[in-house]
Amino acid sequence: MDHTDVDVHDVAKMIDHSLLRPELTTRDLLEGCALAARYDVASVCVKPVDVARAAKELSDTGVLVGTVVGFPHGASLTAVKVAEARAALADGAHELDMVLCIGRLRGGEDDTVAEDIHAVVQAAREARALVKVIFENAYLTTDEKIRACRLSGQAGADYVKTSTGFAPSGATVEDIRLMRANVPPRMKVKAAGGVRTLDLLLEMVEAGASRFGATATAAILDDLAARRAAAP
Repeated sequence: MDHTDVDVHDVAKMIDHSLLRPELTTRDLLEGCALAARYDVASVCVKPVDVARAAKELSDTGVLVGTVVGFPHGASLTAVKVAEARAALADGAHELDMVLCIGRLRGGEDDTVAEDIHAVVQAAREARALVKVIFENAYLTTDEKIRACRLSGQAGADYVKTSTGFAPSGATVEDIRLMRANVPPRMKVKAAGGVRTLDLLLEMVEAGASRFGATATAAILDDLAARRAAAP
């Protein structure tokens, strides 16, 4: 993709600015929210404990607040995931990035995986919120990734997502293509984990991703702005 054909604002609205590292303080959260507002990104993705504060900080900015459910291993009971989702929505979250039950998927327990996703989707629908299902592709075979796409679609999720960012590896262009090819047209694909450069982001857009989890938000968008300014 030619960077001169890409608008900085359009790319910003593909980014969920990630504020999920366990050591982040409230000061870090506030600085991250300020950065997200300054660049007018799609959303911040914060820890559940930070949702209410982020929602307050970003209430007049147009930047949405997202959070995680069952993070990072996906191994919480479904009832706990639903309770976590509802608490986050009550605190002001607009988007939920839930981790599917990785071990159950790998074990072939597809009905359990689908029911788990569907329960969170139902909770989100009550608040008209979006659900992104995190696969954690570092641990999955190609067949398991395809099955996860199918199950997420059947459960009514809005996005499939490559990774938490805390596994041995993150998003790849090949995985984006695979996921885009195996979800319904209505669903979207989010890349997360290792998307730190503009060139990689644009390559993944071409492969089918339309949302990105990133901590290198400023570097990516500043690079694009500089390239556009230097273009003849």
